[in-house]
Amino acid sequence: MVKLRVLVANERQDRLADVAAVVAGLGHEVIAPQIEVSEVGLVTAREQPDVALVGLGESSDHALELIEQIVHEAWCPVVALLHSPDSEFVLEAARRGVFAYITDGEPQDWQNSIEIVLRRFADYRDLEGAFKRRSITERAKGILMERHAVDEERAFEMLRDHARGTQNKLVDTAQSIVDGYLLLPKGP
Repeated sequence: MVKLRVLVANERQDRLADVAAVVAGLGHEVIAPQIEVSEVGLVTAREQPDVALVGLGESSDHALELIEQIVHEAWCPVVALLHSPDSEFVLEAARRGVFAYITDGEPQDWQNSIEIVLRRFADYRDLEGAFKRRSITERAKGILMERHAVDEERAFEMLRDHARGTQNKLVDTAQSIVDGYLLLPKGP
């Protein structure tokens, strides 16, 4: 098992020590356990934990607003800690970006949830990266189409041929074109 850096925050101060003890008992490092829930996003940017476990007290509109804020600001997956699951609350929390929730239970259940969250977050990041690479490639093709008055297929061939010829990744070549560092000749 890999030792993770886990940020722990809880609106219920009486629960902080319990949550931190469970996380430490799983062999993970607990970071910033005394922060306020509203500070989670900023602290994740500074501390760069692997995952944030955030206890929000009772299922409420206030908790959902905090989830939305935290997920928007966080640099890692956020797991909501719930005393008891409320299906409507969990559904709305998922819509607002929380990756999972954990309820009071066995520590191994917590570990299993954390592992699933980390896998899903990695998948999310991979997908996000793929969309970004495609966007860069599409922009570069558009520049080549306009600059050389060629169709989309020819613009892609120019991009691909240059990348192969210079032994660079297609996305790196595309980024150079988008950034204005590379001007390709029209060629044959």
